[in-house]
Amino acid sequence: MKQYLLDTNICIFFLRGLYDVPQRLEQIGRRNCHISEITVGELLYGAACSIHKEKHLRQVNELISLLAVEPIYPVLPVFADTKAQLRKQGTMIDDFDLLIGATALKHGMVLVTENVKHLSRVPGITLENWIDR
Repeated sequence: MKQYLLDTNICIFFLRGLYDVPQRLEQIGRRNCHISEITVGELLYGAACSIHKEKHLRQVNELISLLAVEPIYPVLPVFADTKAQLRKQGTMIDDFDLLIGATALKHGMVLVTENVKHLSRVPGITLENWIDR
């Protein structure tokens, strides 16, 4: 069974009930969906900036309880090698995006993101975009 790593933007759409993301996640099965610790940090930051901080923190914590959270430490060698390769090519991307992409690579997961433009620069990555605008 394919395993999926959900990018932060997909998690935000899930929390907001947009673009059929909650239904898609249920179809695939929560046990097959993961998030990076980086995504957790980005979601917590978004909640901390919100005027409805407590409500959004509860939502983020509920999401964290539904999905497996992948740690960053084992991913760092993939991140470093990939960042060096992108630097040589002159095609750098944001470190947080690259850490999320490296997590998908390390674990052989499909990265679900709307940020296909930047993340497609990561060599060997498999991407899916569930968002149809």
